[in-house]
Amino acid sequence: MVQREWVEKDFYKELGVSSDASDSEIKSVARKLMAENHPDRNPNDPKAEERYKAVGEAKDVLLDKAKRKEYDETRRLFANGGGRRFNGGGGGGNFGGFGGEGVEFNLGDLFDAAPQTGGANIGDLFGGLFGRGAQQPRPSRPRRGNDLETETELSFLEATKGVAMPLRLTSPAPCTNCHGSGARPGTSPKVCPNCNGAGVVNRNQGAFGFSEPCTECRGTGSIIEEPCEECGGKGATTRTRTINVRIPPGVEDGQRIRLAGQGEAGLRGAPSGDLFVTVHVRPDKVFGRTGDDLTVTVPVSFHELALGTTLSVPTLEGKVGVRVPKGTSDGRILRVRGRGVPKRAGGHGDLLVTVKVAVPPNVEGEAAEALEAYAKAERASGFDPRAGWNGA
Repeated sequence: MVQREWVEKDFYKELGVSSDASDSEIKSVARKLMAENHPDRNPNDPKAEERYKAVGEAKDVLLDKAKRKEYDETRRLFANGGGRRFNGGGGGGNFGGFGGEGVEFNLGDLFDAAPQTGGANIGDLFGGLFGRGAQQPRPSRPRRGNDLETETELSFLEATKGVAMPLRLTSPAPCTNCHGSGARPGTSPKVCPNCNGAGVVNRNQGAFGFSEPCTECRGTGSIIEEPCEECGGKGATTRTRTINVRIPPGVEDGQRIRLAGQGEAGLRGAPSGDLFVTVHVRPDKVFGRTGDDLTVTVPVSFHELALGTTLSVPTLEGKVGVRVPKGTSDGRILRVRGRGVPKRAGGHGDLLVTVKVAVPPNVEGEAAEALEAYAKAERASGFDPRAGWNGA
């Protein structure tokens, strides 16, 4: 993203959060807004699609610490609309010592001079202003494509075991007619004769030296004499495409997966941006998860805990026998090593089995008589389940 876009856009206002909002707040608000404006939920609604992209752009910048710091500093620097007056008179201003009347520089004009396709930036202009204009200008490169955001929903088992799935995207992609060059098939872009492919030219004005974008090629370093009929020379067109995505085993709810080079196509053959896929995991009726550990609650009867037993417990790869020791208390967690969620570094977490006593709703006949006999024997043995409870 070029600096002019940062000056003109208020990402905090776009999300409806304050400038000191936390990452968790930004993530929560952005997730809600992107879900509301997702193209799949708003087909043929260009306003919703534009809103979706704007929220994704704001989220991408504000959740990146380095980008957010740079964005905040840029906004503070040009808080008054992008213009600054530098006074050159007798020591009164930032450029005291030059004499004469104050010279007004409109930074908005300077930004406009830097083309969207990536010509000289504001640092180059200020570099010339402070005496670095004699340096050789750095070659200009076409602008890299923007990063894209999308979401997908998986079942619990798909998330833990991994899955390959197709994703359908509508976004700028390399033009299939010119293969991203922007030139009509059979031709190719020419090196700009004005800047020799650098994208910027040096200009001296009195005591100042400037490096500014080349006006012939608009800072790209090349000229397309015969533009592609399909993309008009941009090298990219908006189209719907399907890409196959491999979701790795053990992905968590809310996790973002980066797919390098699968984002928006760059202009004139520049690299494509990245695609970030946010994964939402549907809860499972049987399994739960704590980090890399798989959790499951198994109903048991009182006598199974009192006398001990072996339970048949489901896992991600079939069932496993879990031994319940004699005298196990209700709610105890039994650990089975290596039967949990696959880890990124290899291996698996553990299976945590919680035993929960299930009480029959109606006890009648022989079962009731036997239970009464047991209760009598229990009292005779001196066992008191509430001994020491509540200070007693």
